[in-house]
Order: sequence, then structure tokens, then C-alpha cells
Amino acid sequence: MTATSSGPLPRSQQGAEPQLLLTSLLGDFWYWRDEHIPSAVLVELLGEFDISPASARAAIRRLAGRGLLTVSRSGRTTAYGIPARTSEVIIERTHRMLTFGTTAPDWDGQWTVVTFSVPEQDRGVRTALRSRLRVLRFAALYDGVWVSPHDLTGPALDALRELELRSATVFRATEVPGDTGSPVAAFDLEPLAREYEEFAGRYEQVLTGLDAGLISPAQALRTRTELRVDWRRFPETDPDLPAELLPAGWARDRAQKVFLQIYDRLGPLAELRFRQVLAATDPALAEFASHHDSAKVAALFATMGDHHPAGDTPFEQAAEARRLDEASRQ
Repeated sequence: MTATSSGPLPRSQQGAEPQLLLTSLLGDFWYWRDEHIPSAVLVELLGEFDISPASARAAIRRLAGRGLLTVSRSGRTTAYGIPARTSEVIIERTHRMLTFGTTAPDWDGQWTVVTFSVPEQDRGVRTALRSRLRVLRFAALYDGVWVSPHDLTGPALDALRELELRSATVFRATEVPGDTGSPVAAFDLEPLAREYEEFAGRYEQVLTGLDAGLISPAQALRTRTELRVDWRRFPETDPDLPAELLPAGWARDRAQKVFLQIYDRLGPLAELRFRQVLAATDPALAEFASHHDSAKVAALFATMGDHHPAGDTPFEQAAEARRLDEASRQ
């Protein structure tokens, strides 16, 4: 990648896989579109991230096989699009991603507590329960005592019912002041704080390049997509503690501001590159590409009203399965 005056633009630290890159690209520039994009174009788009054609084609096939892309054929051309009802999921999740970290949640001083006892012979159930609690952003205070400052009684009870686990209790409680350990000790925030600081430091280079006008459309597409991929894990892993429970100098605010500035400012340039790649194969189709920024997403989210995804689309089910798999390996 061409260097700016402040050095090379930062690359994703996670080595994002082709499937994630492609769903991010389509979610960013092809939301609420019924038209299908030829597979050759999708391969070219992934080539912008140094993904080989073979790996790109394999990623496309896997996404289609999981129901995350729809397929159409015209002569010898195979094209792919976003499944019905996925656009609402994209808008809701993008809104969540763009607004996460803007404020700390209010707190009534109560904790949601899940206590359980699972026999050793049922360790598979115990592992599954722990994974579900991690996905809900509970933390283990003790082996069989998990806590959250949010009111998650409903989701916790749903997890217990799903696993048919009766040797467990869910309740809301307040901490009794004293010399005993506080529930906040269950949350190890130091690694997360370092991740926020590293994220902010890495991507502040982009703002320097933007201010100097040194970022090309190709760099913008690559950087904005990798920025989105890098940031998306924070809403999933950050317990989003109330302000009263956060350590001094919490770096999330700095990282969130950097993320939002870059995401919005790179949008037009990144869209231009997306259009250029698509126009090389189908100029008419390229006219439909459009980026969304934080203001546009907020407006689209508001139009949804009370109509929100119900968790039954292939995209939502795949995301939940991925999160459970990641949680089971922690």
C-alpha cells in the first residue's frame, strides 16, 4: 500500500478472512439493493485486500452455501446478492456499531447474577452455558457465579431454558459495601483498555493522511473496510460497564471518536473505488453503489420504528453461531 507522509496506513490486526471482508463490503455499499453483482466483480473487490482469486471464489461459495448470499445466473455469468430481510439486519447492526461507546449506560446499582451448579458428567452443558453467558457479556465472579450490571434476567433465563438446566438461579441484587470482593472485579478490563489504546493510536495515522489529502480511493476502500472489521469486535466483547464502574482514563472514548471520524470521512472516497471496480465490468450496475455514514444510518434506523429483525435470518443465525464458537474457545 502506498505510504502517506505519516507512514504506511494501518492494516487490520486481525487478518480478516475473505468471508468477513466481503459481507462488510456488501453491507457498506450494497445495502437495500436487489440487484446481483457478478462473481468476477466480487473476486476483484476481494483482490483489493490481497485475497487471491481462488480464496475469493471459495469465500463466495461458502457464503452462498450458508444462505448469506443469493445466487442468480444469466448465460455463463453467475451473480450474487443480499438475501431478503438482510438489509434491516445490516442497518440495525451498523447503527449499533456506529453508536457503541458514545455514552456509558445508566445504572440503578443492581447486578444481574446467575448462579449454577453442573455435575462434572454434564460438562458439555456447563461449557455451553458459559459460552452463552459470555455472549451476553456476563463475567465469572466465581466458578458458578456470573454477573452483569445490566438487567439481563430475560436473556439469562432463555439460555437456561434452552439448555434445560434447572440447577441454576437468576436474580437481581445490590452489592453490600465492605472489605469483600466487588462484582466489578469479575471484569478484566486491562486487556480491553490496551486494545482501545492501540486501535486509537493505529488509526490516528489515517486522520493525519486525510487532513493532508494523501489517501487514494483504493486506500480509502481498504482502510474503511478494515477499520469496520477491527471495530466490530468491541461491541461484542466490551461489557459496556456503567461510568461508575469504569477505571480512570478509559480509552474507549478516544477510540470511538477516531473510528467515527474515519468511517464518515472515508465514505465518499471508498464508494468511488467500489464503483470503479464494479464499473470495469458493468458501468450501469456501478451507479447503484452507495456508502452510508453515521447520519444516514441514524435516519434509516429511525424509519424502522418498532420493526426490528427477529433473529431468524441466516445472517443473524450465522453471527450468533460465530459468537458462540468464539466464546467457547475463551
